[in-house]
Amino acid sequence: VQLVESGGGLVQPGGSLRLSCAASGFTFSRYDMKWYRQAPGKERELVATISSTGGITNYADSMKGRFTISRDNAKNTVYLQMNSLKPEDTAVYYCNVRTIFRDYWGQGTQVTVSS
Repeated sequence: VQLVESGGGLVQPGGSLRLSCAASGFTFSRYDMKWYRQAPGKERELVATISSTGGITNYADSMKGRFTISRDNAKNTVYLQMNSLKPEDTAVYYCNVRTIFRDYWGQGTQVTVSS
């Protein structure tokens, strides 16, 4: 299993970024996918979840209305569209899949929101 995140960077408050996570090594369309984030000195927290078909999504309260998770099963890719970014969104963002064996994580992509 391999998960490769991309799309992070430096953005001003109020700006937008779109993160991508390219998956391989498992049958992507059969699994729910998740985005997590971890800010310096804080625990990793769940950002959003999307079901295997993409029909069900869930978000942490602080991301509702600003973030959108989506997936393209033909491309084995999950996305996180982030709008109205705030400085407190600064973190390393990770995608995750939980199989019957274990959790798998990507290497993360840094998002920094600063003026």
